[in-house]
Formats: sequence, structure tokens, C-alpha cells
Amino acid sequence: MPDVVRVPRVTIPDGVERTTLTVDGRGVHLTNLQKLFWPELGITKGALLQYYADVASVLLPHIRDRAMVMKRYPHGAGGAFFFMKRAPSPRPDWIRTCPIQHTAGTTIDFPVIDDLPSLLWVVNLGCIDLNQWYATCDDIDRPDVLHFDLDPGVGATFVHVRECALIIRDALQTLGMKPLVKTSGSKGMHVYVPIVRRPEQKAVWTFAKVLAVELASRHPTLMTTEYRVAKRPTGRVLVDYNQNRWGSTLASVYSVRPRPLATVSTPLRWDEVEGGATTEDFRIDNVPARVRVVGDLWKPLLRVRGRTDLDGFLSGSREA
Repeated sequence: MPDVVRVPRVTIPDGVERTTLTVDGRGVHLTNLQKLFWPELGITKGALLQYYADVASVLLPHIRDRAMVMKRYPHGAGGAFFFMKRAPSPRPDWIRTCPIQHTAGTTIDFPVIDDLPSLLWVVNLGCIDLNQWYATCDDIDRPDVLHFDLDPGVGATFVHVRECALIIRDALQTLGMKPLVKTSGSKGMHVYVPIVRRPEQKAVWTFAKVLAVELASRHPTLMTTEYRVAKRPTGRVLVDYNQNRWGSTLASVYSVRPRPLATVSTPLRWDEVEGGATTEDFRIDNVPARVRVVGDLWKPLLRVRGRTDLDGFLSGSREA
């Protein structure tokens, strides 16, 4: 899989409500471009589309060939939203789908974002953030990532989140893994490990649970794995291993979040975590410029080399 996808330069026109752009030979209809998605910031739906067009070359390799769960905000970041899994119909004939069988034999055709036209089409539906499947469509039960969602509870701060991320980094590195980190763009952080795509989803979930529970037991005043909010102790960061379960999704890298400052889920260097980086440092207005300077810090997640083979841990030949 290429580290960067070549995409045409696209400019979303100002001062119009709708337009049809020809992108890679495909007509993409864009609507409600002047609608304010962040009224306090003056950010329109058109500006959101422009952001995604600007980062598409680094974003697309991370989400292509994966089912996409749509979270639609028709009235902007502060409005009501709804989830949609099945690709809407009618739709352009160039929108690819990924059929996934659910309970009771129901098969859902999820949309797939393989290219810039598909990306613009999905965002035009009101999808502010992007939530892709953890495995590619050719084998939806075998993830190529292991991840931890660090979610601060009541009384916990982003300082605590960063502390948790560094503890998890050290534990994973001790096991010979190469963890990557990003802001969630919301309240927490995401720590990912690229893995060899071999174990099935349940096995990956089990490994994540064992490690999370062990670390929480070693740092009981900082971390918790208690999923039930009513029973969760205050002042703790939830190390959410359950995001590895079947069907769960996390906001993708470079995904804008429906938060007051239009923050972006942004890859970080570990020294930036140590240096006190915050969610609010990375927004729709500055992430494209950052990408032009630092490139895609999550390139290792796309490469064949350097991936962790979990089989040795899962078979018991190595201790988690």
C-alpha cells in the first residue's frame, strides 16, 4: 500500500450553495456549501470539504479498502447527528461498497472511500468525522492494527491522558512493538500498533484486554478498565480495549471532530506527547500546513515491514 496517494488539487468554490466538480473524471455533486457547520468559527461545509481535499493524499491510504460507518451531521457540528451504515441509494455508480454480514444473516453494504471523489461524496453527506473498519474488506475479521482508546473520565485531565499514553508506549516497546500515537481530536488519545494480519479480531481484543487490565492494576490511581460509567472511579483514564471488538470503529487519523474548535485527530511524535501537546493545538485551520511540513507521521501503519506478529504472544510463547 502506498504511503501517499496522488490526488488532484481541488478548490471548493466560495460564494455558491452547490456545484458539480469533475474529479478524476467523475462528477461529484456538492450541496449546501455555505451552511455554517461551526457558526462561532465561521467554518462552512465548503471549508470542511476543502480541508479533506487538502489532506486527502495522506488520509486516503489509511481508510481505503475499509468499510466506513457514516456519522452524519446535517445541521453542523453542534446539531443532532445519526449513524448510518448502509450506503444510501441512489448513489453514484462509482461508490464501492463492502458487504459485511451481521446478526441474523443481515448483510450491510458499507460505503468504501478509495479516492478523492468518494471522500468528497461522503463528507458532503454531512460526515464530519470518518470512522472506518479495523480490517480491510477482503478479510473483515482479521485486523491489521491493535489499538487503545484513552478516554478521560470525570476528574481526569488531558495531562493524565498523556501520562497514560506514555505508560502504554513504554509497555508496548518493552514487548518489542512500535506504537504510534495521535490525538483523538476529542477528549483523549489513541495508541496504535501495526500488526501482521493473521489473528482474528477476538484474539486481538483478548490481547488488548490482558495488557490494559495489567497496566490498570499497576497504576490504579491513574487508569481504569471499568467500562460501566456508573462504576468507574473518578479521576481515572479509561484504557478502552473494547474498541478492538467486532464492529467497533474509532475516528480515523486526520479526521475532523465535531468539537467547538474543529479539532483534528492528529498524529504526534512521542516527544510532542512528552512536551505537553494538547488536542486544541491541532485544528482544521492548521493541520494541512503541519502535514506539508512533517508529512504523514503514521506511515509505519501502512508498511509491511516492522509490523508486530501477535501470534507469539497469543500462543503463550511470549508473555504479554
